[in-house]
Amino acid sequence: MDFIKLPVAIKTIRINRPRLKLYYPQVRGMRDLKLQREINCQIYDLVYQLIEEQGFYENPLTDITAYYEIKNNQRGILSLTLINYAYAGGAHGLTLTKSLSFDIETAKVYQLADLFKEHSNYQEVLSEIIEEQIEERDIGVIDDFPGVREDQDYYLADKCLVIYYQLYEFTPYVFGFPYFPISVYEIEDIIDLEGPLGQMLY
Repeated sequence: MDFIKLPVAIKTIRINRPRLKLYYPQVRGMRDLKLQREINCQIYDLVYQLIEEQGFYENPLTDITAYYEIKNNQRGILSLTLINYAYAGGAHGLTLTKSLSFDIETAKVYQLADLFKEHSNYQEVLSEIIEEQIEERDIGVIDDFPGVREDQDYYLADKCLVIYYQLYEFTPYVFGFPYFPISVYEIEDIIDLEGPLGQMLY
């Protein structure tokens, strides 16, 4: 059974106090407790980084509701998204979304570049695919498409890489978060087969 990479157990941690409702994931039941702590610490740090970015500690009028979604939990890869909604008055609040993709066997958090072969020009390849989707899906824009950055937000979902952008980054609020799913088979030639997307190919 050692060659089978089973999903990890996830427990929801709930924090409910004035102006702050948090629901975030905690990994449980791993044989290597040191790795488990490393993963949970990185999740915890990002949860509170988002709270700080949304002005919770600076503005006493800010109310925050935070939750999460598990996007992938198989083949040794855990990919999750943290969603924070903050309201401090006005017409509507503001939501931030950030993701983490882990190698469960090492606690490594993958950056987008880690998914691809060296010198693969992955940013240009992904940008071209997304530009085609913007046109095909008739997505309205308020600014030029910024392309895919090295620190681009993304998550993994089964056999798919999903690139996404924050609210107002280049689309109007009415479009919400612009998500761009890209099949692993569409970019198979530039994927690092030893990386997480390589694990999803077969």
